Amino acid sequence: METSIDFNAIKSKQQSAWASGDYAVIGTTLQIVGESLVEACDVCCDERVLDAAAGNGNASLAAARRGCKVTSTDYVGSLLERGAERARADHLDVQFQVADAENLPFADSSFDVVLSTFGVMFTPDQTKAAAELLRVCRPGGRIGLANWTPDGFIGQVFKTLGRHLPPPAGVQPPSRWGIASNMETWFGPSATSIQVTPMMFNFRYRSAAHFIDVFRTWYGPVHKAFAALPAESAAALEKDLTELLNRMNRVGDRSLVVPSEYLEIVITRS
Repeated sequence: METSIDFNAIKSKQQSAWASGDYAVIGTTLQIVGESLVEACDVCCDERVLDAAAGNGNASLAAARRGCKVTSTDYVGSLLERGAERARADHLDVQFQVADAENLPFADSSFDVVLSTFGVMFTPDQTKAAAELLRVCRPGGRIGLANWTPDGFIGQVFKTLGRHLPPPAGVQPPSRWGIASNMETWFGPSATSIQVTPMMFNFRYRSAAHFIDVFRTWYGPVHKAFAALPAESAAALEKDLTELLNRMNRVGDRSLVVPSEYLEIVITRS
């Protein structure tokens, strides 16, 4: 007999994970991704922009710098507070609102541009989240996404975590958002075009040990994984992550620079 998936229970655990640590410590290093995405979407001054699952607001700030009317949303309020601090520091006008990407509190066709950088891809009900992005985007508007790929570095990190701490049964991996054919399936029937560009982000740390220390302290999913494992299992996870990092490091012993593939996706709403 098929077992139904309790998305609400999964989402509650996810919220707890993302609220732990301090994602903003990691998130601010990814700012260049938000800048690139808003340029790919060719945003215009005064356009209404929604950043869904915004985290600490990289895409939100990038759009606000270009004169857009930005609403930044996430289901973790503490992350939005960090985004608001950054907006005040840069004297940018951004509206921040707690909201679930699977149930956005906005009317149909409310926005000219809908963005998400490494955010919506973590929703447990993936098709519902995709449908919500489409619903709130006006006809002729754009949906811009930055999603880690399954075979890229971060995709491999999550596969490594899954081997040590398996996800709930039936839950699909976030990296499905980094597969171009899924974008066609979820968005194609409601789109006039879908442009997919493979991109690379470089994680830059002193060493594999430095990367792991930062991520296990501040990055919710890794923080929670280490906290949930007994000492011996945590050591095994650390060993596997170290091997992955060293294998993908492109600068040898002098530092750590690990390229991580993602897809930059621009969907034009029909």
